[in-house]
Amino acid sequence: YYCNITIRILIKLDLYKAFLFAPQIISRCDIMLLMEIKDNRNRICPFLLEKLNGRSERAYSYVVSNRLGRRHYKEQYAFFYSVCVKQVYQYPDLQPGDEDAFSREPFVVLFNSPRTAVMEFVIIPIHTMPEMAVREIDELYDVFLDVKLRWNTKNFVFMGDFNAGCDYVAKKQWKNIRLRNQTDFVWIIDDKSDTTVKSTTHCPYDRIVLHGETLINTITLGSANIFDFQSAFSMTEEQVCFEALVHAPGKLS
Repeated sequence: YYCNITIRILIKLDLYKAFLFAPQIISRCDIMLLMEIKDNRNRICPFLLEKLNGRSERAYSYVVSNRLGRRHYKEQYAFFYSVCVKQVYQYPDLQPGDEDAFSREPFVVLFNSPRTAVMEFVIIPIHTMPEMAVREIDELYDVFLDVKLRWNTKNFVFMGDFNAGCDYVAKKQWKNIRLRNQTDFVWIIDDKSDTTVKSTTHCPYDRIVLHGETLINTITLGSANIFDFQSAFSMTEEQVCFEALVHAPGKLS
């Protein structure tokens, strides 16, 4: 029996307030990407791992990036997973003539999952600066070329808070984004989706993009969706926005 890989995005999570439901969300997943971690004492990931493994039937591990960002504002990417990690790579963002293109450089992970149809694949996470979203999304293509050459791999998942919609990426700007205008990249969360949790907004900020014929052909059509944890955990909008997340987790099977 081969299981499909499940990927979710969890963004801006205060684990100390939300630990009662965070492990429940993550335990539904094989791989979970956490973003916008602001933790200079390295307490959040070990704390969450303890809570997660205390309730899950399968064992999870995690990898976490260094603190990334310009000047004093820093964030981390982290992956919690129940599969295998083969390699990690912190993209250096030192391309000649185009240095420091990213506000928070992608923390790239090569996963191995022997139970899935595609056993080896790369996930490239990104949290763009809203005002620089067009440039940073386009620059993901350079990361793709670097990693493809470095690891000689074909299957890629790009995911995270692209800020890819509403005021940050206008329709006329999509033609300037290589990850969008090349047909071998498949965007499975479309421009009409809403990945925010506030009732006053409707924006497709968070995206999942696939590359690799084998990977694309094995993904269940229509499996990319938004997990409504507000309803699942009977939370008010105020609790969701101020105690938990500002974006909804995305799912891919």
